[in-house]
Amino acid sequence: MSNDTTRIAMIGYAFMGAAHSQAWRNVHRFFDLGTRPEMAVVVGRDAAKVDAAADRFGWAESATDWRDVIAREDIDVVDICTPGDTHAEIAIAALAAGKHVLCEKPLANTVAEAEEMAAAAATAQGRGVRSMVGFSYRRVPAIALMQRLIAEGAVGDIRHVRGQYLQDWITDPEFPLVWRLRKEIAGSGALGDIGAHVLDMAQFVTGQRIAGVAAQTETFVRRRPLLEGDGALGAATAGGGGEMGEVTVDDAAVLLARTDGGALGTFEASRFATGRKNHIVLEVNGSAGSLEFSFEDMNGLRYYDAAAGDRAGFTRIDVTEPTHPYVGAWWPAGHGLGYEHTFVNQAADFLEAIATGADPTPSFADGAALQRLLAAVEESASHDARWTAVL
Repeated sequence: MSNDTTRIAMIGYAFMGAAHSQAWRNVHRFFDLGTRPEMAVVVGRDAAKVDAAADRFGWAESATDWRDVIAREDIDVVDICTPGDTHAEIAIAALAAGKHVLCEKPLANTVAEAEEMAAAAATAQGRGVRSMVGFSYRRVPAIALMQRLIAEGAVGDIRHVRGQYLQDWITDPEFPLVWRLRKEIAGSGALGDIGAHVLDMAQFVTGQRIAGVAAQTETFVRRRPLLEGDGALGAATAGGGGEMGEVTVDDAAVLLARTDGGALGTFEASRFATGRKNHIVLEVNGSAGSLEFSFEDMNGLRYYDAAAGDRAGFTRIDVTEPTHPYVGAWWPAGHGLGYEHTFVNQAADFLEAIATGADPTPSFADGAALQRLLAAVEESASHDARWTAVL
């Protein structure tokens, strides 16, 4: 890596690849980082499709063999945007090759894989090689402000944490058996795909770890038409000649939780919440007040100050001031940000950590800890909501 250029190789080019591409393309235009990312090469299995993706998203080259790419001396960062079943192999090889690694969440499909990745990251860290898990919702300014306010004591002692992440894109039983519905590729269903986000957000804003859970999961549609096409979310079509395949992941997960700080938590993740497209709500209640975030109003935060007496009531904080997290790099006050900006903010944090020699967060160790939490949820659900400690 030169002082002014960081060369990026991105592996995977579908939904997350598109989001990450626009982040690498724009981050240096808004954040003063001391380095400029160069979109060197994008990697995918289908030569024609990855070449088209390179042209569309602005990558200088395309390639079909990630092993060849991470062996290149001119690559500084490997950005992993593939399904979970490939994360461990790619990340471990990239770290061993001395590449900084940004890996999409969840870190892996199993605890064993995640812990192996975390160990590889710890070894690489000793050589100055950085790694981070892509929990992009931490970079929503309102969520980052929520974390700051709670750390400053705005809600007092935390008593309740509740979170929801609801979607409805597979409510149609004729929707095909895409990779996200196959455990051997995705690892889990709504739990790992979207539940992981809200669980990470809850632990991030409170500074407390979920220590135990009692959970249930459900698969509402257990057989779906086999896939014709590449299985990209939103582009897949059924066409397997009328053949059906087994759905091997959960469609929804609900859980009770207790944190290591003594708070009670309730969480829900579902891809069967009819009418909900990307509905995320996180609320924290404490002895001195409450904070609530809704992604449907992502540039706002609602705050209740119990000390306000007969003037108390939930007040909306407009999270667009330059003093709010990340906002100062963007537009004047009152001009909100969107989903895509979270990935730019994430890229900025990662590049700044590399440039300054800092350890970015969430780390691979954080990702492995989240994987243990997901495993505890699955273990509890497999035993009819038995209380299960998070190891």
